[in-house]
Amino acid sequence: MSKVAVVYWTMGGNTEAMAQAIAKGAGTEAVEYSDFSADQVAGFDALAFGCPAMGSEELDPDLEELFNACVPELGNRPVALFGSYDWGDGEWMRTWEQAARDAGVDVVETYITRLEPDDNALAACEALGAKLAG
Repeated sequence: MSKVAVVYWTMGGNTEAMAQAIAKGAGTEAVEYSDFSADQVAGFDALAFGCPAMGSEELDPDLEELFNACVPELGNRPVALFGSYDWGDGEWMRTWEQAARDAGVDVVETYITRLEPDDNALAACEALGAKLAG
């Protein structure tokens, strides 16, 4: 079983709920972005990063800064990206995924949900965590 980091930023709790479900599936604990740093990446076999859509479908600047600092340390580790949104159509996730892939990140899955994750969304998040844990 792989050691998985589940790192997230949340505004209203929706992305946090997703992070908790992913962590449950991976058999680990979710951690807020402010409690994680790029030098911790080496201690994990796989990672999940979560952020809700902000502004006009953008990442939160603080989470984006952390993610960008982690990118050089990720190597071939599998990475999942997740988050919730209220408006738009998920453009922020497509943009984030493409930027990550362009930077050489092995994005194995992305998952988004509109507003509060329902039982199906939480089950999908848990399955994502299990997939990362292998």
